Amino acid sequence: MTPFPLFLALKYLRPKRSFVSLVTVFSVIGVLLGVAVLIIVMSVMTGFDDMWRRKILSFKPHLTLRSMYGVLENEEELCRTIEKIEGITGVTPAIQAQVLIQHDELTSAPILLGVDPDRAGSVSRVPSNIVAGSFDLDDGKAVLGIDEARMIGLDVGDKFLVYSEVNMTALTRDELYLPEELVVSGIFNMGMQKFDAGIILTSVHVARELVGIEQGAYALYIMTEDPFRFVEYAKKIADEVGPGYLIRTWRDEDRILFEALSHEKGLMGALLGIITIVAMFCVTNTLIVITYQKTNEIGLLKALGFSSWKIMLAFVVHGWIQCAVGLVLGLCAGFAVLHNLARIVILLAKINVNAFPKGIYGLSEIPWRTCTGDITFIVVFVMLSCTLISLIPAARAVWLDPVEALRHE
Repeated sequence: MTPFPLFLALKYLRPKRSFVSLVTVFSVIGVLLGVAVLIIVMSVMTGFDDMWRRKILSFKPHLTLRSMYGVLENEEELCRTIEKIEGITGVTPAIQAQVLIQHDELTSAPILLGVDPDRAGSVSRVPSNIVAGSFDLDDGKAVLGIDEARMIGLDVGDKFLVYSEVNMTALTRDELYLPEELVVSGIFNMGMQKFDAGIILTSVHVARELVGIEQGAYALYIMTEDPFRFVEYAKKIADEVGPGYLIRTWRDEDRILFEALSHEKGLMGALLGIITIVAMFCVTNTLIVITYQKTNEIGLLKALGFSSWKIMLAFVVHGWIQCAVGLVLGLCAGFAVLHNLARIVILLAKINVNAFPKGIYGLSEIPWRTCTGDITFIVVFVMLSCTLISLIPAARAVWLDPVEALRHE
């Protein structure tokens, strides 16, 4: 037997080709659109966080060890010591410096990263993302990103000049430092603007000459089995190498980026949540119209002995049904859009609308990932908000005096 509140709610939901039926449809559409936009934006923001994290961890080291006193003089000894620690998958000496490169009168100012050619494969996924040439850092060779190569007109086998800070300061001293001439041995595509347009990899020996040191390295780049256990690995390394060294994690290096993504997701969720609440007020309007049109019927139900809370619950259930239908349809619409994001971007490109430029967002595709926590939040948020806004017209039905309601025309 159907409970009375549900029976009454379903009765009022039956389409009768009236204005109320049209308002009900628009109420459901409003909730649908609000939920769809909310799930799309939250999924894309989660995807941004995941992809940035994945791209960074595929290029940058999980841990970076530096000396508190300048250049690491005993880099080989430290590498052998750290490699013995359980869970460490790769270590290499590294020198990073801002440089100026020149080719055919075109110039650029990328970051030059010098690493040990024999160890580079253990600390970076660049070798597996080579799209032209090969990953070869020996004998004055270098690999660079696909966007950097296009920007300065370089291809595999081309030569280019590299100027460092030493070359610039040498102009005011008696010493003369000539620029290094490197050959492009390979071009990589990491799918991330930050790396594809701003990084050149070469050997640590070439990097030493560019920065003006004879031996040593600026840092050790360390990779681990699990990048999210960085605190544990950092402690193990600190215990092995002793004092005098500073160990930074990948989260420390890009802390501002991940904090910004987290805050942006929270802000976007709050703003879109407000929009969704505004959409759900359409449900309130529908219930207000119904309570006004059904005033006589409500008065009759009260006169027959039906309790006020059952009548109130009927209108709340009415609102729940509208919101639940809009919620389900909104989730389906949101997932449909998410699964076709790539096609949508391609279609927009055909009408000269660049919806996701790599130069601005730094990624080659729109990332997205829907997590259970986001879906749970949306479901609870929508149904709780629906309950609260449904109480407004439901309260009017409760406060109606049966005698005055029966006299209503």
